Amino acid sequence: MSDDSQTASPYAGRWVARVRGRIVAQGGTPEQALHAAQKSRHKEKTEIIYMPVPLSFSPLIDKVRDALPEQEIYLVGGAVRDMLLNRLSHDLDFALPANGISLARRVANAFKADFMVLDDERDTGRVIVTEEDGPRTFLDFATYRNGVTLEADLRSRDFTMNAIAYDIHAGTIIDPLNGASDLRAKIIRACSPTSLQDDSIRILRAIRLAAAFDFKIEIETRKALKEAAPLLPNISPERQRDEVFKILEGPKPGVSMRALEMLGVFPHLMPELSAMKGVTQSLPHIYDVWEHTLSVLGHLEGILASLRIGYSAEETNDMLTGLLTLRIGRFREQFAAHFTESLNPDRSVHGALFFAALYHDVQKPATRSVDGAGRIRFFDHDVKGAEAAAQRARAFNLSNDEVERIKKIILHHMRFHFFTSRIEDDKQEPSRKAIYRFFRDAGAAGVDLVLLGLADLRGTRDHTLKQEHWVAALDVARILLENYWEKREQTIAPPRLLDGNDLMRELNLQPGRIIGQLLEAIREGQAIGKIETRQQALEFARDELKKSENP
Repeated sequence: MSDDSQTASPYAGRWVARVRGRIVAQGGTPEQALHAAQKSRHKEKTEIIYMPVPLSFSPLIDKVRDALPEQEIYLVGGAVRDMLLNRLSHDLDFALPANGISLARRVANAFKADFMVLDDERDTGRVIVTEEDGPRTFLDFATYRNGVTLEADLRSRDFTMNAIAYDIHAGTIIDPLNGASDLRAKIIRACSPTSLQDDSIRILRAIRLAAAFDFKIEIETRKALKEAAPLLPNISPERQRDEVFKILEGPKPGVSMRALEMLGVFPHLMPELSAMKGVTQSLPHIYDVWEHTLSVLGHLEGILASLRIGYSAEETNDMLTGLLTLRIGRFREQFAAHFTESLNPDRSVHGALFFAALYHDVQKPATRSVDGAGRIRFFDHDVKGAEAAAQRARAFNLSNDEVERIKKIILHHMRFHFFTSRIEDDKQEPSRKAIYRFFRDAGAAGVDLVLLGLADLRGTRDHTLKQEHWVAALDVARILLENYWEKREQTIAPPRLLDGNDLMRELNLQPGRIIGQLLEAIREGQAIGKIETRQQALEFARDELKKSENP
């Protein structure tokens, strides 16, 4: 064969069997190639070789190879999948025959990186590499699962696209389940008939991967997902939470939630969501509560995409999105900074916002009533919904900061619509007092409330939304964000003129609730422009004290 590269190109990344220079068989492993060749050429001498495929991968893989020069070790799972798709992965999983923890410790020492024991039972250690001004990369070292061979390990994994190994010393691919072929075909296929029964959290992972890569789930795998749904309560809350949040933080969260609902997942994962389906609403709503929620998730995703740094208004033909970027597009950098803040090192502010969007109307089914005119009402659905969402958040073991953020977003989500109605109906913009109180109650969640308010409006009216109503909502968004980011000391957080000790000394008061109430009243007076000096603050406090003593 004079030109291997031309003849072998269809076999890139595969093992081939050659007889007298001619390729006679192929496989995902050397054994598969040999076995296939022996079926037709069992008497002839067969040469098994690997056909290279161009790969781009993290330089950390070379460093691991150098740190463990004599060790049998394979990169496995999502990192190999990403390599084949020319994506960069920050989670590198390595499989070894033995000594996962001790070898991870050796690599950590060589890298001068952090180390932790991840799983004693599975002999798994983690190395955490933190780049300067960059993301963290996790390198996990685990002994083979489900037996003593690499192939048994791969066959026990979730989906064929994640059951590919890369020999970091030889530079070869091991692919016993033809995962690379499924990657090219954009198909998600379970590794075995029991993959989903073995670990039902893979249901959520399949939906997340389908959305992330725009892949289709193979029909038998889809059936297996549905059959395994009742097993989800057996999964720890932390693993449930992590997959839910990865879906919410990833692309197409609305589409993914619809898929989970169709698979019958919610009764076994987040049962309170099931009640929203089919709950009708009065105009201007054009969807039932569940369809509205999915629409809100989709519009929220689109709004955030159009407010990202680098977005050009030319990227859309949607007039409403164009108006959005014109009115509040100047805050792109502030939005980016908002979403880089952290409520928890393992999850994002973005995820908390989408969780709140998913739950913002969760108590509409329980609060639904019909008035004498036939109009459907949902009194206190915001208050009760905030508590229901907080209960689920606590069940998922979210941090206290995350629970509080989610509660605030849902509790106050109707205020944005009240402001919009005032502008549209009465031509009255939010007052300085209203703006101050909005951010006093919401804090940083006020930014999330603006974004959810806009998405909620689009998810309510969708194609029936009129330009004038959208413009009114954008005016509310602009005014609130201007005050929060550009007039902060004027209306949101005025500089302190007095403290509690000053009030007790000047007004001869004892410690008590009245001190906090007076300080808050002074602060609000500053926000609306009535109080500018320390003396004015003291006089105001004296007047308020007299009013309380002589009601």
